[in-house]
Amino acid sequence: MEVMKSLFRNNIRQYGMILALVLIAVLFQILSNGILLKPLNVTNIIQQYGFILVLAIGMVLVIITGHIDLSVGSVAAFVGAVSAIMMVNYHMPYYLAIVLSLLLGALVGAWQGFWIAYMKIPSFIVTLAGMLLFRGLTMVILDGKSIAPFPKMFQKMSSGFLPDIDGGASIHILTLIVGVFLSIVTVIQELRNRRTQLKYEFEVLPVPLFIAKLIAIVAVINIFTYVLAKYRGIPFILIILFVLVIVYSFVMKKTVMGRHTYALGGNQKAAKLSGVKTERVTFWVFVNMGALAALSGLIYAARLNAATPKAGVNFELDAIAACFIGGASASGGIGTVMGAIIGGLVMAVMNNGMSLIGLGIDWQQGIKGLVLLLAVGFDIYNKNKTA
Repeated sequence: MEVMKSLFRNNIRQYGMILALVLIAVLFQILSNGILLKPLNVTNIIQQYGFILVLAIGMVLVIITGHIDLSVGSVAAFVGAVSAIMMVNYHMPYYLAIVLSLLLGALVGAWQGFWIAYMKIPSFIVTLAGMLLFRGLTMVILDGKSIAPFPKMFQKMSSGFLPDIDGGASIHILTLIVGVFLSIVTVIQELRNRRTQLKYEFEVLPVPLFIAKLIAIVAVINIFTYVLAKYRGIPFILIILFVLVIVYSFVMKKTVMGRHTYALGGNQKAAKLSGVKTERVTFWVFVNMGALAALSGLIYAARLNAATPKAGVNFELDAIAACFIGGASASGGIGTVMGAIIGGLVMAVMNNGMSLIGLGIDWQQGIKGLVLLLAVGFDIYNKNKTA
């Protein structure tokens, strides 16, 4: 029992957010008369909010280092506009335009990272300036008009689906196979992690609870893939998100760069004295944020099938909220990629659910603000309790 209490206490934000996500989904499933979790609507949630989840992955790294980035929405709009000019006006191949757009985003991140890391200007000021600058540039290069349509292959980035092995089946067979494969990989990874924890005498769940945890994880994976299979299968945006989560989770947990990022956010002076090149870490975190903002802008433009001057408005607020709701600390040093994704899903389900039951945008904004305040308040309460 003591082991259970200790594990829950150490992972209270992670477990709390997962529980909150489940409860919110159940609540809106009831209030929407079963519409929320229908296969078509689940796919819509993934496609409509995928670009915010991409931003949240980059934003959580920025927040872990103790900084903030207010410019990501404007950068996303700017890169989307430039990509439209390349593909629509100059008929550049979509794959080349994507690569150049990501490089442009990285350059924007490098520009902002230079002022923050090396010139020591607060990130709030630099990225606020960036928000205004790149919003203005977007309006200038678009001349206040939308540019459309994008090439069909580019649109599939946001609206396409993984093709099935049997095109005539009523259910997407390949999606079900992917679900089984992911279940097997997850179980193997969990067993390996448990063996490692036991080897170093860490606290682990009792065997019955560990088995129950494995059963729950496998059930969630297969139910989710079954729901997707009932519509058109796995959207390409979900594959992009899956790859990003795996790569960034590995970087933050298993690499020197990840450890240095947490060290910088935890205590910058101590990190510097320990040999961490704090300026370089900060610089590359913002380069990464710029590249992911560019990817988010491309996904959004592909979904709209147009580059518009108003694209990216409030993206930064949703991304920041996703990180804080998912367990990142406002003072830096704490946060996970998976937590940011869970926080983003909480926001996405809330937005979609409130729209389904007919709540106006005014109520939606107010409720989201209240949820964000409660999440940060919960973090401060836990810190004071353990201090």
